[in-house]
Amino acid sequence: MNAAPMNATAARLTALGRAELTLLGRNRNTLFVALLMPVLMIFLLRSSLTGLSGGPGGAERLPMGIAAATLVGGTGMILMLVVYMSLVSTYVARREELVLKRLRTGEARDPEILAGGALPAVVIALVQCAVLSALGPAVLDVAAPRRPDLLVLGVLGAVPLLAALAALTTVITRTVESAGLTTLPFFLLSATGSGLMVPADSLPDPVAAVCSLLPLSGAMELVRAGWLGGGDGKELLGAALTTVAWIVISVFAVRKWFRWEPRR
Repeated sequence: MNAAPMNATAARLTALGRAELTLLGRNRNTLFVALLMPVLMIFLLRSSLTGLSGGPGGAERLPMGIAAATLVGGTGMILMLVVYMSLVSTYVARREELVLKRLRTGEARDPEILAGGALPAVVIALVQCAVLSALGPAVLDVAAPRRPDLLVLGVLGAVPLLAALAALTTVITRTVESAGLTTLPFFLLSATGSGLMVPADSLPDPVAAVCSLLPLSGAMELVRAGWLGGGDGKELLGAALTTVAWIVISVFAVRKWFRWEPRR
C-alpha cells in the first residue's frame, strides 16, 4: 500500500538530483571544489602530517603514522569539501535564483527539495571515499580498512550531518561569493578539532575531550576506527550517539531557520 508514495518520492528525488547534476556541470567553481579540491587537500594534508612527525617527539604526536593519518583525514576532507562546502554554495545559489521558492509550489516536499539538491554532491563524495578506500592503501602502502563496517557507518553518519549543517550555514550566507567565508570557521574547527588535519591522538587529553563533542568528531572517530581497527565499545557507541544527536539538532535548526527566499 505504501509502494506508490515511495515510488513518487523516489521519482521526485531522482528528477531533482538529475537537474542539480546538470547545473553542477555548468558551474566550474563548484565542480572544482567537488572534484579536484579534495585531491589537492589530501596532498596538502600528507605534507602537513610529514612536518608534524618530522620534529622532536613526532612519533608521540602521530602514533598512527603518516599514511594512516592521511587516509583518515582524507576521508573527512572529502566529506567536508564535497558535502558541506559545495552544498552551501549550491543551496545559496538556488535560493538567490528563486529556484527553491518555485520548487515549493510543486509536489515536492521541503525535505525532498533539500535532499534532491544534495544528491549529486553526496554521490560524488561517496564515490571518492570508495576510491580512496580502494586505492589509498596500495598507493600509501598501508593496510586496507580493518573495520569496513565502522568506516561505512562513519561516512553515512557524516553525510546527513554535513548536509544539514550546510543548509543551516546558508542562513548567514547572503551570496555564493561569501560562502567561502561563512564555511571557513566550521572547516577550521573540524580540521583542528575533529581529526581531519590534526589527528586527535596528537591533542592534549583535556583538549581532546572537549573536541570529541564537536559536530563531526563522532563520525570521524568511527572513520578512524574503521581504518585502523580497535576502539573501545563504549567510545564507539558514544561517537555514534554524538553524531545522531548533532544530526537531530541540525535538522531541527534547519526546519526552524532555513530561508527559502532571498533577503530583500
